[in-house]
Amino acid sequence: TGARMGVLIKGGIYLEELAKIKIIALDKTGTLTQGKPEVTDVILCRDAETSRIASSEALLSLASGIEQRSEHPLARAIIRYAELRGIAPAELNDFRALTGAGASARLNHSSVHTMVYIGKPDLFSTRLGINLERVQDDILRLQEQAKTVVLVGDEQAAWGLIAIRDNIRPNARKAIQALHGAGVQKVVMLTGDNPQTADVIARELGIDEVYADLKPEDKVIKVRELAERYGHVAMVGDGVNDAPALAEATIGIAMGAAGTDVALETADVALMADDLEKLAYALQLAKRTQSVVQQNLALSALVIGLFVVGAVAGVLSLPMAVVGHEVSEFVVITSGLRMLRA
Repeated sequence: TGARMGVLIKGGIYLEELAKIKIIALDKTGTLTQGKPEVTDVILCRDAETSRIASSEALLSLASGIEQRSEHPLARAIIRYAELRGIAPAELNDFRALTGAGASARLNHSSVHTMVYIGKPDLFSTRLGINLERVQDDILRLQEQAKTVVLVGDEQAAWGLIAIRDNIRPNARKAIQALHGAGVQKVVMLTGDNPQTADVIARELGIDEVYADLKPEDKVIKVRELAERYGHVAMVGDGVNDAPALAEATIGIAMGAAGTDVALETADVALMADDLEKLAYALQLAKRTQSVVQQNLALSALVIGLFVVGAVAGVLSLPMAVVGHEVSEFVVITSGLRMLRA
C-alpha cells in the first residue's frame, strides 16, 4: 500500500517504530526547500581595501574559480550563475574545503598573490578576524529575505558578497500542518544556514523549533539530544551531509527523487516523489497498521479462548474446535486485508 503511494518502508520493524514517532526533525536544503538554489544578488564592498576587485564579474570569476571543485548545492548555484553570464572561472590552486564554513584557494596573479576565501560571514568575522561592519546591513537585509549570504575575500578584507535563495517547496506549509494533524508533537528544523534565514523560513512554515549554523556532526548531536528528551525521533533529509543524522534517528527518512545514494542507503524510509505531504501519510499508515495488528491479535486471542473453554466444558468436540479455529484465521486474514484500502 505504501509503495503504491510512493512511500518505501524497508521492513516491518521500521513501520512499527514509525507509529511511535512524536518528533520530526527536517533538514532545510532539499527537504523544506526545492534544492535548486539560485544567485539573486552580487554586491561589492567598495572602499580602499577592496579596490583590487574592479567589478561584480571579477568577484564572480573568483567565486566560481573556488567553487568549481565543490559539490555543495550553493557552489553549483554560483557556477551556474557565472556560466550564464559568460564569466570564466579564475585560475586558482591549493583548494581547501573548510568544513561547515566554506572553502579557500590560492590566487597567483601577476599583481596579486593571496589566499581567496568564500563562505559564511562567520568564516570572515570569527576565523579570519575581519571587521564586517561595512557590509553588516546588507547581510542582515538579505538574510531577512530568507537568502543565504556568502562572502568572498582574503585574509585582510571581504571583497563582496553573493546572496542565494532556495525557494520553499509549494506544499511545505501544508505538509507541516498535516504532520501536526497526524499527532506529531513538534516539528524541528536542523540547518547549516544562518539563524536569521532559518527563522524567517520557520515562521513562514509554522515550524516549532529551529537549530541553525549546524555542521553535519552537530546535526547528529542534536538528533541524539532530541531522542533523549522526547524518545522516538524521525529525521528527514536528502544529502550526503544528512546521512549521519539519518542513521542516528529512530527512523531515517530520505527524500528519494532528490536524495543522494548515501542518504537513500542509510534511511529506513524513502519518499520517492519528494512530496513532503507523504510524511503525514506514512505516519498515518504506520498507526493504522499497528491498530489493525492489535485488533487482529485481540480477535485471535478471544476466539482461541472461547474454543478452548467450549472444548473443556464439553460444549464443542475437539474436531469442531480445531475447525472453528482454522475458520477464525481466515477472519483475521480478511481483517488484515483492510490495509489494502489504506
